[in-house]
Amino acid sequence: MSAAVSLLSTYAEKANLKASLDENGYKRALQDTRWADGLRGIAAVFVMFSHLVLAFARWIIIPCYGKNESASVMQRPIFRLVGQGAAWVAVFFILSGFVNSLKPVKLARAGNTEPALANLAVSSFRRSFRLVLPATAATILSWFITQLGGYETAKNSDAYWLYTTSPQPSSSWSSAVDDLLHAIRTTWTYNPDNPYDQPQWALLYLLQGSMFVFTALLATINLTPRWRVLTIISLYFWSWNWGIKLGDPMVGANVFTGIILAELNHSVYPLRFARFSPLFALPLLVVALVLMSFPSQNEDWAPWSDKLLQWYWEIAPANAELSRFWPTIGAQVLTFSIVMSPHLRRALSHRWCLWLGKISFPLYLLHGSFMRTILAWLLFSRQQMTEIEEEGNKYMRYPLPGIPTFMVVMPIFFVILFTATHYWAIKIEPYFGIITKTAEDIMFGKSEGYSTLPLRKD
Repeated sequence: MSAAVSLLSTYAEKANLKASLDENGYKRALQDTRWADGLRGIAAVFVMFSHLVLAFARWIIIPCYGKNESASVMQRPIFRLVGQGAAWVAVFFILSGFVNSLKPVKLARAGNTEPALANLAVSSFRRSFRLVLPATAATILSWFITQLGGYETAKNSDAYWLYTTSPQPSSSWSSAVDDLLHAIRTTWTYNPDNPYDQPQWALLYLLQGSMFVFTALLATINLTPRWRVLTIISLYFWSWNWGIKLGDPMVGANVFTGIILAELNHSVYPLRFARFSPLFALPLLVVALVLMSFPSQNEDWAPWSDKLLQWYWEIAPANAELSRFWPTIGAQVLTFSIVMSPHLRRALSHRWCLWLGKISFPLYLLHGSFMRTILAWLLFSRQQMTEIEEEGNKYMRYPLPGIPTFMVVMPIFFVILFTATHYWAIKIEPYFGIITKTAEDIMFGKSEGYSTLPLRKD
């Protein structure tokens, strides 16, 4: 009898020790926010994939070949995410709200409101520089390629996204300089447009969303966590109404989601539900990916997308955008499931995911230029221009090559692109950091001798 009691006691001690280790493992996973970098890297890769789809496989954009007709594997939910650029851009906005509010929220919850306010001031300043400087450098690079005729092959190809985003060289170098300055300026104005780098349309709204985050936290930093969360939730729903007046109705909803997720990250709930997360996080993940798969064209053709279309008309706010509503909601559900799951956090913190996160912004900025130059040259260098009919008009273009050519060219292109973005991240990005720090020291008065007006001595 005593032996049995001793055996049970030993088993109980081991079980308690194992539970304690599991608890510690959950805590470590839930304290690690590097998953945001991993998810950002994956989102950047899928944005690039969406432009490849627009260039070479536009049939993936529609949910099937015709109303109630069959669909290929790549047109079905989740698989079609390679063409869902809007969904992955929504992920960028949510992560922007999440990352920019992590430290201020943590400080505010600890009662350190003054350091939180100081952090908001510095972060808002740095955010502007860290978006504008790399974007300007990428624009100058693309502008220079344009003036040298580097996009001519892409311009004359039958790859839709390539020929529609390849600008014409300016008539002279003096007008080229004017065109460059115009492109840099209009990247940051209402209805942004950068003819040299089309993906930069989102940067103004990323900057705008960051300012939403800083302003909302500035107004709520002294509130208790409960009242701050309730206020941000109110802003989330309110933003569906006024967001369209600022150019994009989805910006506010996504960045406010990021703030709510930052509050959730610092709460007890992820740890409290950690043991049960496989039961709800993975199903939520699947639901999120299906919602993110909602097509931007011919939504009523497939039964699954037609059902989501009907629900949209029933529940969507008046100012929501049909093609982006479900992908946006899906991105929000996706990030929520990750915040609540230590397993998903750990998976996204893998070193390869973190490496993708490190090069995510250079990849976003450079992939278009590389597609219009290196990829176009590799694919069409041996092609002869032929007459192609499109919407009743005839054009002379380089036809798309066959699948064997793509199978050879694409790995080469990816190696070149990812190598270039890696070196941009480690060689060029630090200079933007130096410029930002120098400007911060000067404008914040941290460096002596930079006072704009004489200081009074009394």
